[in-house]
Amino acid sequence: MNLTPSPKGRRMSGLTLLEMTVVIAVLLSLITSLFIGANAWKRGSDRSTCLLNQRNIQLAVRSYQNLYGYNFGGRPYAEAGTQDIGTHLHQKGYIGDKLAELIQGTTTCPGGGTYSRLTPDMFPLNGQLYVTCSLSAAQNHQPQNHADW
Repeated sequence: MNLTPSPKGRRMSGLTLLEMTVVIAVLLSLITSLFIGANAWKRGSDRSTCLLNQRNIQLAVRSYQNLYGYNFGGRPYAEAGTQDIGTHLHQKGYIGDKLAELIQGTTTCPGGGTYSRLTPDMFPLNGQLYVTCSLSAAQNHQPQNHADW
């Protein structure tokens, strides 16, 4: 630390341009890493919510199937003019409004994908899911193991 007086008789204080540039660069790098981490957390949260939606729908379908004695690959009896399993689940109270909208495809999964059913009026075979997400390949919105669902 140099305490020699400046030519005008007072000591210079403050940051130099180089010091200010270094401080700004460090702050920018910290903010960038914060945004990257928050984005990864959001994608993971969206994936988890999508998998939970698929699981809840699958459990409701299997519960309905077991309770009424339908076989794998079978079709339900027509009720209220439809054999659509999703409509039956909603009408009988197995699922709420939100999951019913997801099954029908009127709303999207949290990551922006859409749910689809191969056959809306047929119970899935053992080991198959009733609904799948369009992001299953791109962003891994597919369960690793769903055999016990």
